[in-house]
Amino acid sequence: MTLDTVEKEMGKAYKGLRFLLEALYEVLIENGEADIAKFIPWINTGQLHELPITPKTIQLYSLVFQLVNMVEINNAVQNRRSLEEADLAGVNGLWASNLKFLKERGMGEKEIIPLLKEISIEPVLTAHPTEAKRATVLEHHRELYLLLVKLENTMYSKHEKAHIRNTIKLSLYRLWKTGEIYLEKPDVESELRNIVHYLVNVFPEVIPIVDQRLEQAVDVLDLNKSAIQGNHAYPKITFGNWVGGDRDGHPLVTADVTQNTLLHLRLNAFVVIGRKLNELVRRLSFSIPLEKCSKAYQERTNEMVAELGERGDKVLHRNVGEAFRQMISLMIAKLPVDTERGHATKLSKTQGAYIHSSQLRSDLRLLQKELLGYGAKSTAYEEVTSALRIVEVFGFHLAALDIRQNSDFHDKAIGQLLKAAHWDESSYIDWDEEKRIAFLLKELEHARPFVHVKTPLDKEAKAVMDCYRTIEEHTATYGFNCIGSFIVSMTRSFSDLMTVYLLAKEAGLTFMVEEGLVSKIHVVPLLETIEDLENGPAILEAYFSNPIVQRSLKYHQEQQGLKRPMQQIMIGYSDSNKDGGIMSSNWHLYKAQYKLAQLGEEYNIDIRFFHGKGGSISRGSGPTHYFIKALPYNSPNGNVRLTEQGETIAQKYAHKVNAAFNLELLVANTLSKTLMDKNNDRSYHDKAGIIEWLAEESKNQYTSLIKSDGFIAYFRAATPIDAIETSKIGSRPSKRTGANTLADLRAIPWVFSWSQASYHMTSWYGLGSALKKLKTERPNQYQELKQAIETDAFLKYVFTNVDSSLVATDEKTMRLYSELVPDAELKHRFLSKFLDELKLMHHHMDDLTGKPIEERRKDLYYSNHLRAPLMDSLHAKQVALLDRWRTEKINNPEAAQTTQIELMLTINAIAGANRNTG
Repeated sequence: MTLDTVEKEMGKAYKGLRFLLEALYEVLIENGEADIAKFIPWINTGQLHELPITPKTIQLYSLVFQLVNMVEINNAVQNRRSLEEADLAGVNGLWASNLKFLKERGMGEKEIIPLLKEISIEPVLTAHPTEAKRATVLEHHRELYLLLVKLENTMYSKHEKAHIRNTIKLSLYRLWKTGEIYLEKPDVESELRNIVHYLVNVFPEVIPIVDQRLEQAVDVLDLNKSAIQGNHAYPKITFGNWVGGDRDGHPLVTADVTQNTLLHLRLNAFVVIGRKLNELVRRLSFSIPLEKCSKAYQERTNEMVAELGERGDKVLHRNVGEAFRQMISLMIAKLPVDTERGHATKLSKTQGAYIHSSQLRSDLRLLQKELLGYGAKSTAYEEVTSALRIVEVFGFHLAALDIRQNSDFHDKAIGQLLKAAHWDESSYIDWDEEKRIAFLLKELEHARPFVHVKTPLDKEAKAVMDCYRTIEEHTATYGFNCIGSFIVSMTRSFSDLMTVYLLAKEAGLTFMVEEGLVSKIHVVPLLETIEDLENGPAILEAYFSNPIVQRSLKYHQEQQGLKRPMQQIMIGYSDSNKDGGIMSSNWHLYKAQYKLAQLGEEYNIDIRFFHGKGGSISRGSGPTHYFIKALPYNSPNGNVRLTEQGETIAQKYAHKVNAAFNLELLVANTLSKTLMDKNNDRSYHDKAGIIEWLAEESKNQYTSLIKSDGFIAYFRAATPIDAIETSKIGSRPSKRTGANTLADLRAIPWVFSWSQASYHMTSWYGLGSALKKLKTERPNQYQELKQAIETDAFLKYVFTNVDSSLVATDEKTMRLYSELVPDAELKHRFLSKFLDELKLMHHHMDDLTGKPIEERRKDLYYSNHLRAPLMDSLHAKQVALLDRWRTEKINNPEAAQTTQIELMLTINAIAGANRNTG
């Protein structure tokens, strides 16, 4: 398919692509690289398949795919602007469309505004091995995108546009000359720097945009904007972070790394706040002497001066006659950082400095109240609210750090603690559940530790205790806002959760009250596999019934000012999909949430679901508004936490306008879904019988495949899994323990390897056979499904995601990779299974929707077909390299290293074309 064809069908975005390709052509020619410039696709004559695929060609194609992705994001932004120009509520899923939807159903200010304050959203940034591009390259992409947007601005003269065009050429050349792939594995610190970039440079600019768009939507729909401003009725938005805290199978995340992470996040929180306060002090140049202000304002100003000592006097006399500036300058002086040229450089403990962000929030509220009394309403509700929101969102910790570890690791740590304490029985890992619970509950009756702080400990016990003691020391000084949750991966039982209480007690993270022990930390189960999701309600019922847990949840409620106790429960989209395929995974997630939310109501506990989603369809990706609307009754409950992993962070949040769009989708749809649930009776899915049947049948097909003899051999030969396992993409190992089994392989490289070979089987396999059987054996239910697929939120979400994967799945490429399987019988047997199932999926999707795929997924269809000729060449090269590399690893290891670098170039380029890795 030519660029001309796609331009004709899809419009302006691809004209932007042509411009970038022509600019790249020019700058390569100007710098003496005509040999590669002539290979730029779509603007040069000649057949792409005739081009030699060298490392330079691969690099070129990789860059071209990034440019395609960029212009498509920009096109989506421009399309949304056009729709909103005609009608602010014209874009599905945003504030205006959701508020209009609620208003049409009879809900007004009395229902909407009080709930707005209760909405709580927390994206949690992670650095799983999914981001194939270096941070430097991501930064260059951000710069180029802004230049592309700038060029479209009609305010510039032709001479200014020529200058912008030249700057774009320089930016393209920088990208061309910057290596895309990691030649050495990135360390945790470099991953943290990438995460901090978004927290410091993107999100602080995005929060005010989301708030302003809420106010605009309220205005347009004739709701009361003043009620939002006066009641400070803005949704709670915060951020979490796993980098430096997630140690599940990650030996590089030590206690020192966690401590450095907490301090780095704290320092950068002051960078964000300092920037906002300096902006505020420049703008509030109102002439009013301190003596004319209210008594409360004068008293607090003088108190701040006294707290700061001699520094306070100097600050106060800097802006005499400008009382508002004086107070803001005192706030800046009270930030516990040293500054050079106005930039925070290191944490400090100067006299009178703030310790907790609540102190700064209190001062900002007083400033706002004084401005309202002065008559500066717009300044109070816009300028000061903006600063207040930044402090509320980022606190003094920037993002809450989660601590995650595997339940097996904890079991070993307990056994080693018992051994160090010379306990009679230390083989804790071999005890049954009954014995474990009896032991744990008895030991949690008192405060006595097992060992002294200097007692030598074995590996797992030392790692856990070093981590917990580090957190105890940090939080004793700075408070607990900096810590998110203690997440237990592979939670299989009640004892897995109570084990963490025992470890917390050992590190001083608990305390005793008259009734017994209370934990300062919030322990969170992670239900990952289908079996864990099924067992979740029973595990949590035992947990909620425990007095220690009840006391601890009550303590957290009081500390956080919540209306009711709150328990976070993390649910895993990746491993459940790896277990049973896409329909089974989604349905088990739905059922678990429904039952757990109901359980929370029975125990008067609010459940906050933490959605462990990834960047691909198989791992929970998909349109955000579809996802939230598809959740079961009372699952959001005003409170959504979810992971943003790897390359997904760059895709969603690299560019400010797109970042605001994605954050707004999260907040606005959580409000809408929560309010609709509150105004309706509890109900289960009305098509539960059909979905349950489909989930079970598709799971049977899927598990029959992955458990059949020879499957692992086929998988390891027909995909680049071995190359991915040895790549330098992320700091984390691709296997949990190093065993060469499917169970031990992380879901990310599992999905990544299938997508590299264009199978994408993890997001459709098994469902085609199930649909065929449904139509044959239960034709009436098949017709019911057909009628519901466009209107039912759950079915629409699942089948839209399946459809997206079908667009990307390519039979020709599947056949190509299957040629890597040395056993002819094995190759034929499994390839036939995949191709038969794919044919069934396409047939039934066409039948269920009544449209061919090029109509129902037009954007994806044309985008993928444009990329196809380039990808064909890359796939052919990757297959050849894999074949050579696998032989060289045995016969010529030195040559294998050189081949592997070229192989990683193809993996990176194909990942860019796919728009995700795992």
